[in-house]
Amino acid sequence: MRRKPGHVVMVGLLATIGPGLMVMLADTDAGSVVTAAQSGAAWGYSMLPLEVLLVPVLYLVMELTSRLGLATGKGHARLMAECFGRRWAVASVALLLITTTGALVTELAGLSSVAAMEGVPPGLSVPAAAVFLAFVVRLGTYRRVERVGVLLGLCELAFVVAAVAAHPGIGPLAHSFVATTPVGRPGYLPMVAANIGAVVMPWMVYYQQSAVVDKGWGPPDMRRARTDTAVGAVVTQLVMVAVLVAAGSALAGAGRTGRGRFANLTSVAAISDALTPSLGHVGGRIAFEVGMAGAALVAAIVVSLAAAWAFSDLYGRRGSLNANARRAPLFYGIYFASLALAAAIALLSGAGPEVALAVEVGNALLLPLVLGSLLVLSHRALPAPHRLPPWRVAVTSAVVVASVALNGALAWSALGL
Repeated sequence: MRRKPGHVVMVGLLATIGPGLMVMLADTDAGSVVTAAQSGAAWGYSMLPLEVLLVPVLYLVMELTSRLGLATGKGHARLMAECFGRRWAVASVALLLITTTGALVTELAGLSSVAAMEGVPPGLSVPAAAVFLAFVVRLGTYRRVERVGVLLGLCELAFVVAAVAAHPGIGPLAHSFVATTPVGRPGYLPMVAANIGAVVMPWMVYYQQSAVVDKGWGPPDMRRARTDTAVGAVVTQLVMVAVLVAAGSALAGAGRTGRGRFANLTSVAAISDALTPSLGHVGGRIAFEVGMAGAALVAAIVVSLAAAWAFSDLYGRRGSLNANARRAPLFYGIYFASLALAAAIALLSGAGPEVALAVEVGNALLLPLVLGSLLVLSHRALPAPHRLPPWRVAVTSAVVVASVALNGALAWSALGL
């Protein structure tokens, strides 16, 4: 039977889906969704060009991460230990474990907030989410875990439905690309820094570099990995744009005026309530419950696996979803332990906004070490045929320096210094 061209294209596209798409879907986690909603509510569409500009930024950083994994067959922590020494690797992984635990707490809190909107108490929703996340990694192979993660992450496309239903109007959207940005207004630059800080998380680097190895990809899969990463970068920023547009369109014309109002959207319930007038009570609630649940679940899987892979790499132990718990006890032990610890913290602390803030600051402080080491590793660890051309080195270096500077500014502001 002869296949139609469209079917062949779809099969080819599905074959490229992998670590890049999954880690990018995890990038648009609960905290990122709240940040995008606050941006749209407070400043309308003025940050829309920034979200589009961040697509190539995200691609450049994560493509280099994928390239390192494909060319060396090693995870980020292992390469750091080999190139910089064990002390630097231990320090980096220790900080990573702290930030991933905090991030996992915020994802469980996001899921708890969604469940609470339907009357399910945290005492039931948080343990249920932890059990589900534990079950996912016991599916037997990396490919099965990845498929489940991608399917969960694609629930974030509900935000796109919400944006379309808000009827934003082509004119105001196009005008945001030529209008003068309110740089001088109080609160605008910190929000810019928050959006940039939500783009590249340190755990993304650890996850994707190990994931391409565990998936069984190698140097021949470079092109496939690039496509995977590019598709992921576009999809994750599309979700951020959708949340921003939905909030900006729904909230009293904020998308047209950008007067800096409605900056108090600090919870899933607040975002859902804000969209009710435009999308309807049922439509707005369902769109954000589905989108937030998918975002939090895929992020929780990725964050936990990043920590488990990093710790296994550091101690030279096997870390693979293709191995059972007996063959990779440290890998699974770290995954389950971090999950249990995060669930306990989420239940005991209530996981308020201060936890999310602490996670943002931690990511901002760790990012210089991660991205700086990424650049150096591209010189030291990449075999000659896979090294970046001079123009890519210059562009990627500029992107890394800018990202580190803006994340530093975010941490500085958050700490009140």
